[in-house]
Amino acid sequence: MANHKLQQTWRWYGPVDPVSLQDVKQAGATGIVTALHHIAHGEVWPLEDIKERKAIIEASGLTWAVVESVPVHEAIKTRRADAAQYIENYKKSLINLAACGLKTICYNFMPVLDWTRTQLDLTMTDGSKALYFNWTDLAVFDLYLFKREGAENDYPANILEKAKLRFETMTEDELNELRINVLMGIPNEKEIEMEALRESIDTYKTMGMEGLRENLAWFLTEIAETCTSNGIKMTIHPDDPPYSILGLPRIASNKEDLLDILKRVDQPFNGICYCTGSLGAGMKNDLVDIFEAVKERVYFLHLRNVTKDEEGNFYEADHLGGDVNMYEVMKVITAENAKRDTPMPFRPDHGHQMLDDLNKVTNPGYSAIGRLRGLAELRGLEVGVTGNY
Repeated sequence: MANHKLQQTWRWYGPVDPVSLQDVKQAGATGIVTALHHIAHGEVWPLEDIKERKAIIEASGLTWAVVESVPVHEAIKTRRADAAQYIENYKKSLINLAACGLKTICYNFMPVLDWTRTQLDLTMTDGSKALYFNWTDLAVFDLYLFKREGAENDYPANILEKAKLRFETMTEDELNELRINVLMGIPNEKEIEMEALRESIDTYKTMGMEGLRENLAWFLTEIAETCTSNGIKMTIHPDDPPYSILGLPRIASNKEDLLDILKRVDQPFNGICYCTGSLGAGMKNDLVDIFEAVKERVYFLHLRNVTKDEEGNFYEADHLGGDVNMYEVMKVITAENAKRDTPMPFRPDHGHQMLDDLNKVTNPGYSAIGRLRGLAELRGLEVGVTGNY
């Protein structure tokens, strides 16, 4: 049995990140998880840019552990007529990353929108702020701002009723903030315009879940040789939240989905990013059961927690404080890690905006102190579970 600990990593948005590499070192992480956010989606990541980023990280005494993410262009997800060019670009980026020793790649296959929240500053009882997803607010956006055709069929009657009442009380500013939040996607990416979103929804409606599954399998099959010959491990990030939203299909939301992805392209390079926050938001997801089902292909871990209510609304809780039993999760993760030749990288995903960070401009979910607390708690939990100092 290996006696190494999990690799502690930290997401860093590059030189523009308000959290510095020095801050990361003080938090105790040794690995950096980053991407070249300045490269447009679908373009090749130039070797020079990768080397430059790697040099900056290594100059501060850290290592670039995981690439998150190399975004998959919409042309690939929808298998548009021009998709082949984007596949070629993706392969070139992978080859360039592998040439720099970067071989664990995170990506997602969520249609159009990346992670979705309706509020970015829900105030907790201790005064810290958390990210929040509320179905009533999403319905307000969908029905009254976006006005999607047939949207009313996608929500239960009680949510429709609540959305109507809430919409009637909301100010122009509140509605505008809701629109910005829903369309935000991921930090450092341009918000999705309403019209572009409308067109995309029509495309995906025709394609459906099975079509999207087939396109993912096609994408993985196309890059399989590149990944295998370069020793690359691809890790798909689960849907966040793990439900269909705005009529868009989701295909990485539960155990069945993840097993389907692994089975369709059953090769070692095709792996999972096990995210306890995204999967934890699913009302029926059993986190330990999911990990046990796919563990051999888990190459990257996002550890965070959520607290849900009976409607499926959820906020991001303290790392050891929500519905996800992080103690049981840590037990199965460390048992798997002990069988590996190299430690599995994990990062404390998201964190509350707290202490000094309440007065700073931060990337939603990615302020320093909340993640520092999360990393410290998870590091302590690992030692407690394994006894491995």
